[in-house]
Amino acid sequence: MRTRAVHAGRDDLADLGVHAVPLDLSTTYPSRDSRDEARRIDVFATGAVDPGTPIYGRISNPTVERFEEALAELEGFDQAVAFASGMAAVSACLLACVAKGKPHVVAVRPVYGSTDHVLSSGLLGTEVTWASPESLAAALRPETGLVFVETPANPTLREVDIAALAEACGEVPLLVDNTFATPVLQQPGRHGAGLVLHSATKFLGGHGDVMGGVVACGAEEAARLRQIRFATGGILHPLAAYLLLRGLSTLPLRVAAASATAAELVTRLRAHPRVRAVHYPALGGPLVAFEIDGDPHAVIGSVRLATPAVSLGSVDTLIQHPASISHRIVGEEDRHDAGITDQLLRMSVGLEDVEDLWNDLEQALKTSWRAC
Repeated sequence: MRTRAVHAGRDDLADLGVHAVPLDLSTTYPSRDSRDEARRIDVFATGAVDPGTPIYGRISNPTVERFEEALAELEGFDQAVAFASGMAAVSACLLACVAKGKPHVVAVRPVYGSTDHVLSSGLLGTEVTWASPESLAAALRPETGLVFVETPANPTLREVDIAALAEACGEVPLLVDNTFATPVLQQPGRHGAGLVLHSATKFLGGHGDVMGGVVACGAEEAARLRQIRFATGGILHPLAAYLLLRGLSTLPLRVAAASATAAELVTRLRAHPRVRAVHYPALGGPLVAFEIDGDPHAVIGSVRLATPAVSLGSVDTLIQHPASISHRIVGEEDRHDAGITDQLLRMSVGLEDVEDLWNDLEQALKTSWRAC
C-alpha cells in the first residue's frame, strides 16, 4: 500500500521527463477538427471515456483523471469518478438510481448528517428505508437501486460486516462510505461492495485545504456516474486533484501515525472518571468518539491545542459536538436512535505528540465538570 500510494497515478512521469504531477488548469481545449469533437461529445455524453485531447474542463481533465486512476487502484477497482465534494459524489450516486428507474434506497444509520438529510428529504427523487444490518434483506424491493452504509459510521464509529451485508444485498449494489477507514485500513470492494465512496476532503487530502469527493467502482457504474457529472457539472477542480494526489502519497504514513496516537488516547479516556463511554473501531484508525459526564460544549470551548471544528482527517487534531454541527440537520429522535447522544464528542486525531494532546483533553474535561 505504501509503495502504490506514492506511485499510483504517477507511473508515467519519468517517461514524460517530469517529477511532479502536471497540473492542467485549462477550462477549454482548442481543436480545428470540429467533426471529431462532435463525435467525442457523443462519447462523453454516454459516460464513456475517450482517450484523446479533452474538450472542456467540465467534462474531463488530465489531472483529475490521474487522481481517479490512483484512488481506483488503492481501492482495488477498475475505475473511479471524482466530484467537487463528498456530497456531490453522494448526490450523483442517488441521481444514478433515479436515472435507472430504481429510486428506492436502503440505508443503515448512522451516516454523515448531510447524507442522512438528502436521503430522508427525498430532495433528489429517492425514497429511503432505514434498516439495521439484520433487517436489510427484508427491506429490499424490486425498485431498490442502492444499499448505503458507512463503516466505521459517522460519528459513533459503529462497524458492520461488509461481506455479510453484500451477501444480504443480492443483486442490489452495495455502496460503502469508506471515508473514516481509508483504503489503508479497509478496502470494501474486496468484501463485495460495488461502490466505495470517499469525502476526499478528509484523509485523502489530509491537510484541511482541499475539497473533493470520489467514487471507486466498476466500469458500468462509473459510466453512469460520469453521465450524471456531464449533466450536472460537479467535476473535481484540477488543483484539488493535484493536491489530493499529493495527499495520497503520505496517506499510509499519516493514518498509521494518527492511529497509534488515537489508540493511546482511547486507553486513557477509558480510564478517565468523567468519561462515560468510548467508541473506537476494531480496525483502529484516527477517529475516536466518547461520551462524557459533563458539559460537552465546555470541552469544545476549552481545548487549546485541538482545533474545535467540523470535518476530520487533517494533520491537526479536530474535535466537534455532532449533535450541534455534523448531525444537527438530523432529527433529534433519529439522532438518539442511531446512538448519537447529546454527550457525544467526535475527535479526529492528528499528528501532534500524544502527551500534548492528552494534556489538552484533560484540562478541557476538567472545565466541563465545573460547567455542570
